[in-house]
Amino acid sequence: MPLEIERKYLVNGEGWRAHGSGVPCRQGYLSTVPERTVRVRLIRDKGYLTIKGISVGATRAEYEYEVPAGEASEMLDKLCERPLIEKTRYRVEHQGLTWEIDEFDGDNAGLIIAEVELEEEDQVIMLPDWVGKEVTGDPRYYNASLIADPFTRWP
Repeated sequence: MPLEIERKYLVNGEGWRAHGSGVPCRQGYLSTVPERTVRVRLIRDKGYLTIKGISVGATRAEYEYEVPAGEASEMLDKLCERPLIEKTRYRVEHQGLTWEIDEFDGDNAGLIIAEVELEEEDQVIMLPDWVGKEVTGDPRYYNASLIADPFTRWP
């Protein structure tokens, strides 16, 4: 079973912006139940369908398949729960790891999260100076949760 081991952090400051330009991303969910999320994502001219299992620590099952961009766009427009997740994704290399930084727009504007995929849950990593509080285990920060409870509505 393919596994994703990922840690999430809030982002502090703007130091990460100097490392590259971002790519707009639209994503939506066909299922947001914790036991299995089914996500549709469109990045540039590529579509993806991703199925993820429930998180245990920083690990969960993950299956991802490329789908035609037109079909991904149709699923986003006609089938996915609302609101869609709108964000710009940046990739930053640091100490041999690729960090993905998501700057959210729309109903989640103001939220910036950095994620890093690891080989092992207890892998030691050197955090960049722009990485803040870890939110790996906090379900409020799951993209699927941001549909039902968008960041702009948090107290």
